[in-house]
Amino acid sequence: MHRPPTAEAEIADELAVVRPGLVPRYAGELPGARAAVLTRLWRGLAHEPLPWVARREEGREGLTLWLADGRRLHGPHADPYATAAYVTAVRLDEAGYDDPARLMTDLAVPHSAVFAAELGHGVASLALSRAGQRVRPARWPARDREWEWEQRVVDGHPFHPNCRSRPGFSVADQLAYGPEHGPVVGLGLVPVPESECLLTGVWPGWLREPGRVLVPVHPWQAAQVLKRTGERELAAHPLMALRTLALPDGPHVKTALSARLTSSVRDISLGSVAASAALSEFGEAVAARTDGLLHVTRTLGAVAAGSPDLAAVLRESPGEYAGPGERVVPVGALATTGLPRSPDWLSGFARLALTVGLRLLELGVALEAHGQNLLVVLSPEGAPVRLVYRDLADLRVGPARLARHGVRLPAQLPARMVTDDVRALRRKLFGSLVAGALAGTAGSGAALRAALESAVPHLPPTPDLAALLGEPLPAKALTLMRLSPRTAGDQWAELPNPLMYDGR
Repeated sequence: MHRPPTAEAEIADELAVVRPGLVPRYAGELPGARAAVLTRLWRGLAHEPLPWVARREEGREGLTLWLADGRRLHGPHADPYATAAYVTAVRLDEAGYDDPARLMTDLAVPHSAVFAAELGHGVASLALSRAGQRVRPARWPARDREWEWEQRVVDGHPFHPNCRSRPGFSVADQLAYGPEHGPVVGLGLVPVPESECLLTGVWPGWLREPGRVLVPVHPWQAAQVLKRTGERELAAHPLMALRTLALPDGPHVKTALSARLTSSVRDISLGSVAASAALSEFGEAVAARTDGLLHVTRTLGAVAAGSPDLAAVLRESPGEYAGPGERVVPVGALATTGLPRSPDWLSGFARLALTVGLRLLELGVALEAHGQNLLVVLSPEGAPVRLVYRDLADLRVGPARLARHGVRLPAQLPARMVTDDVRALRRKLFGSLVAGALAGTAGSGAALRAALESAVPHLPPTPDLAALLGEPLPAKALTLMRLSPRTAGDQWAELPNPLMYDGR
């Protein structure tokens, strides 16, 4: 029977045309990319509430999943906090699998075909990212340009099976726009009559013409969605989020990019543009209650030209909050500095992050503090001294808690952000900060447990801390969400509490 070409073969064919000298390196990276994606997938299969997994059994030789149809899926013990690619193969009954896309295809559960295609594309894209990344830098970039920290993150999300899935992006697109490849991207400036724009904040004069607003547009969006180009271009450096870029001596520009990256299609909603100024002021106000331990990057201006597909946000650079000799590093890039290998450093970082996160949660603000939104200010010696938070669009805010602390809730906040559900507030913070940023930095259950054990005695006792210590740890069920396309919103898994986890 004829089988269609795999994503790995398709990317190899494109690469042979676009950059033939990279083909051998790409081929050499494929086995490691399969293991990296399979490890993330195995985490989801082992720990998420998948309806077709009847039960799970731990044994001396690993973990066995008994499927509802009687089949058995066997693999190694699944550390939900591990970032190393330790799963090289699993067995479905008697058949072995080292390819996550082939495994998902043969599992043949509802909606698995689409997910399998994403996994196959993600493996190939990850191999391309590893093959085409710039030469690995020394511990500190020579000139310490802020985007260089972001571009060190080659493998993407530490726990999502679609960590490098970029459907709709050709090989040429990935090489031209992927931050790990270190490109300079030309943002098109699309002129729109000001009367047709929703504007909030202060849109700068250098992005205006008489009667018109110049909207920065990602070139992929211009070509694939808008079918138009700008009259001029801005040179910019893509950051970890890919659709957000740093101008050489200016703010960061968040662009609309209607492609599915990891899990979501990334546009900029009209509601988020309308709320951006009020949300920025609110973020600054609550950050001021952390005694200088947290700064929030201000939204300078936002525009939408009648559609989420043609919109942009200008945001202050996190580097504005670095003092002399200090560096501001995204948490997702910390592993490239070598610092997390020190247990004392990791404990200090955990203490800082939990102090800030729990203090804001007590006020009624739950941060989406994953490794992309959360940055740490490092002293000249590399010690974590302060935090910076960017992109407020995914906060959750509790009016009752805010009222108890005399904090006013802005009327302009979108309804999806506002809840007094304590479980929802805790899930937002603990799932992103502990199961996300801290776990991804620690790299294993054992290292995370040690960091938390050291940090917890220094934290004020609150009901939220008690919940963190005594309950399973919430984390987004990333695999379940990709297999549940008709279910809106986040779905959740309950991971073993790191403080009770033996790290096998």
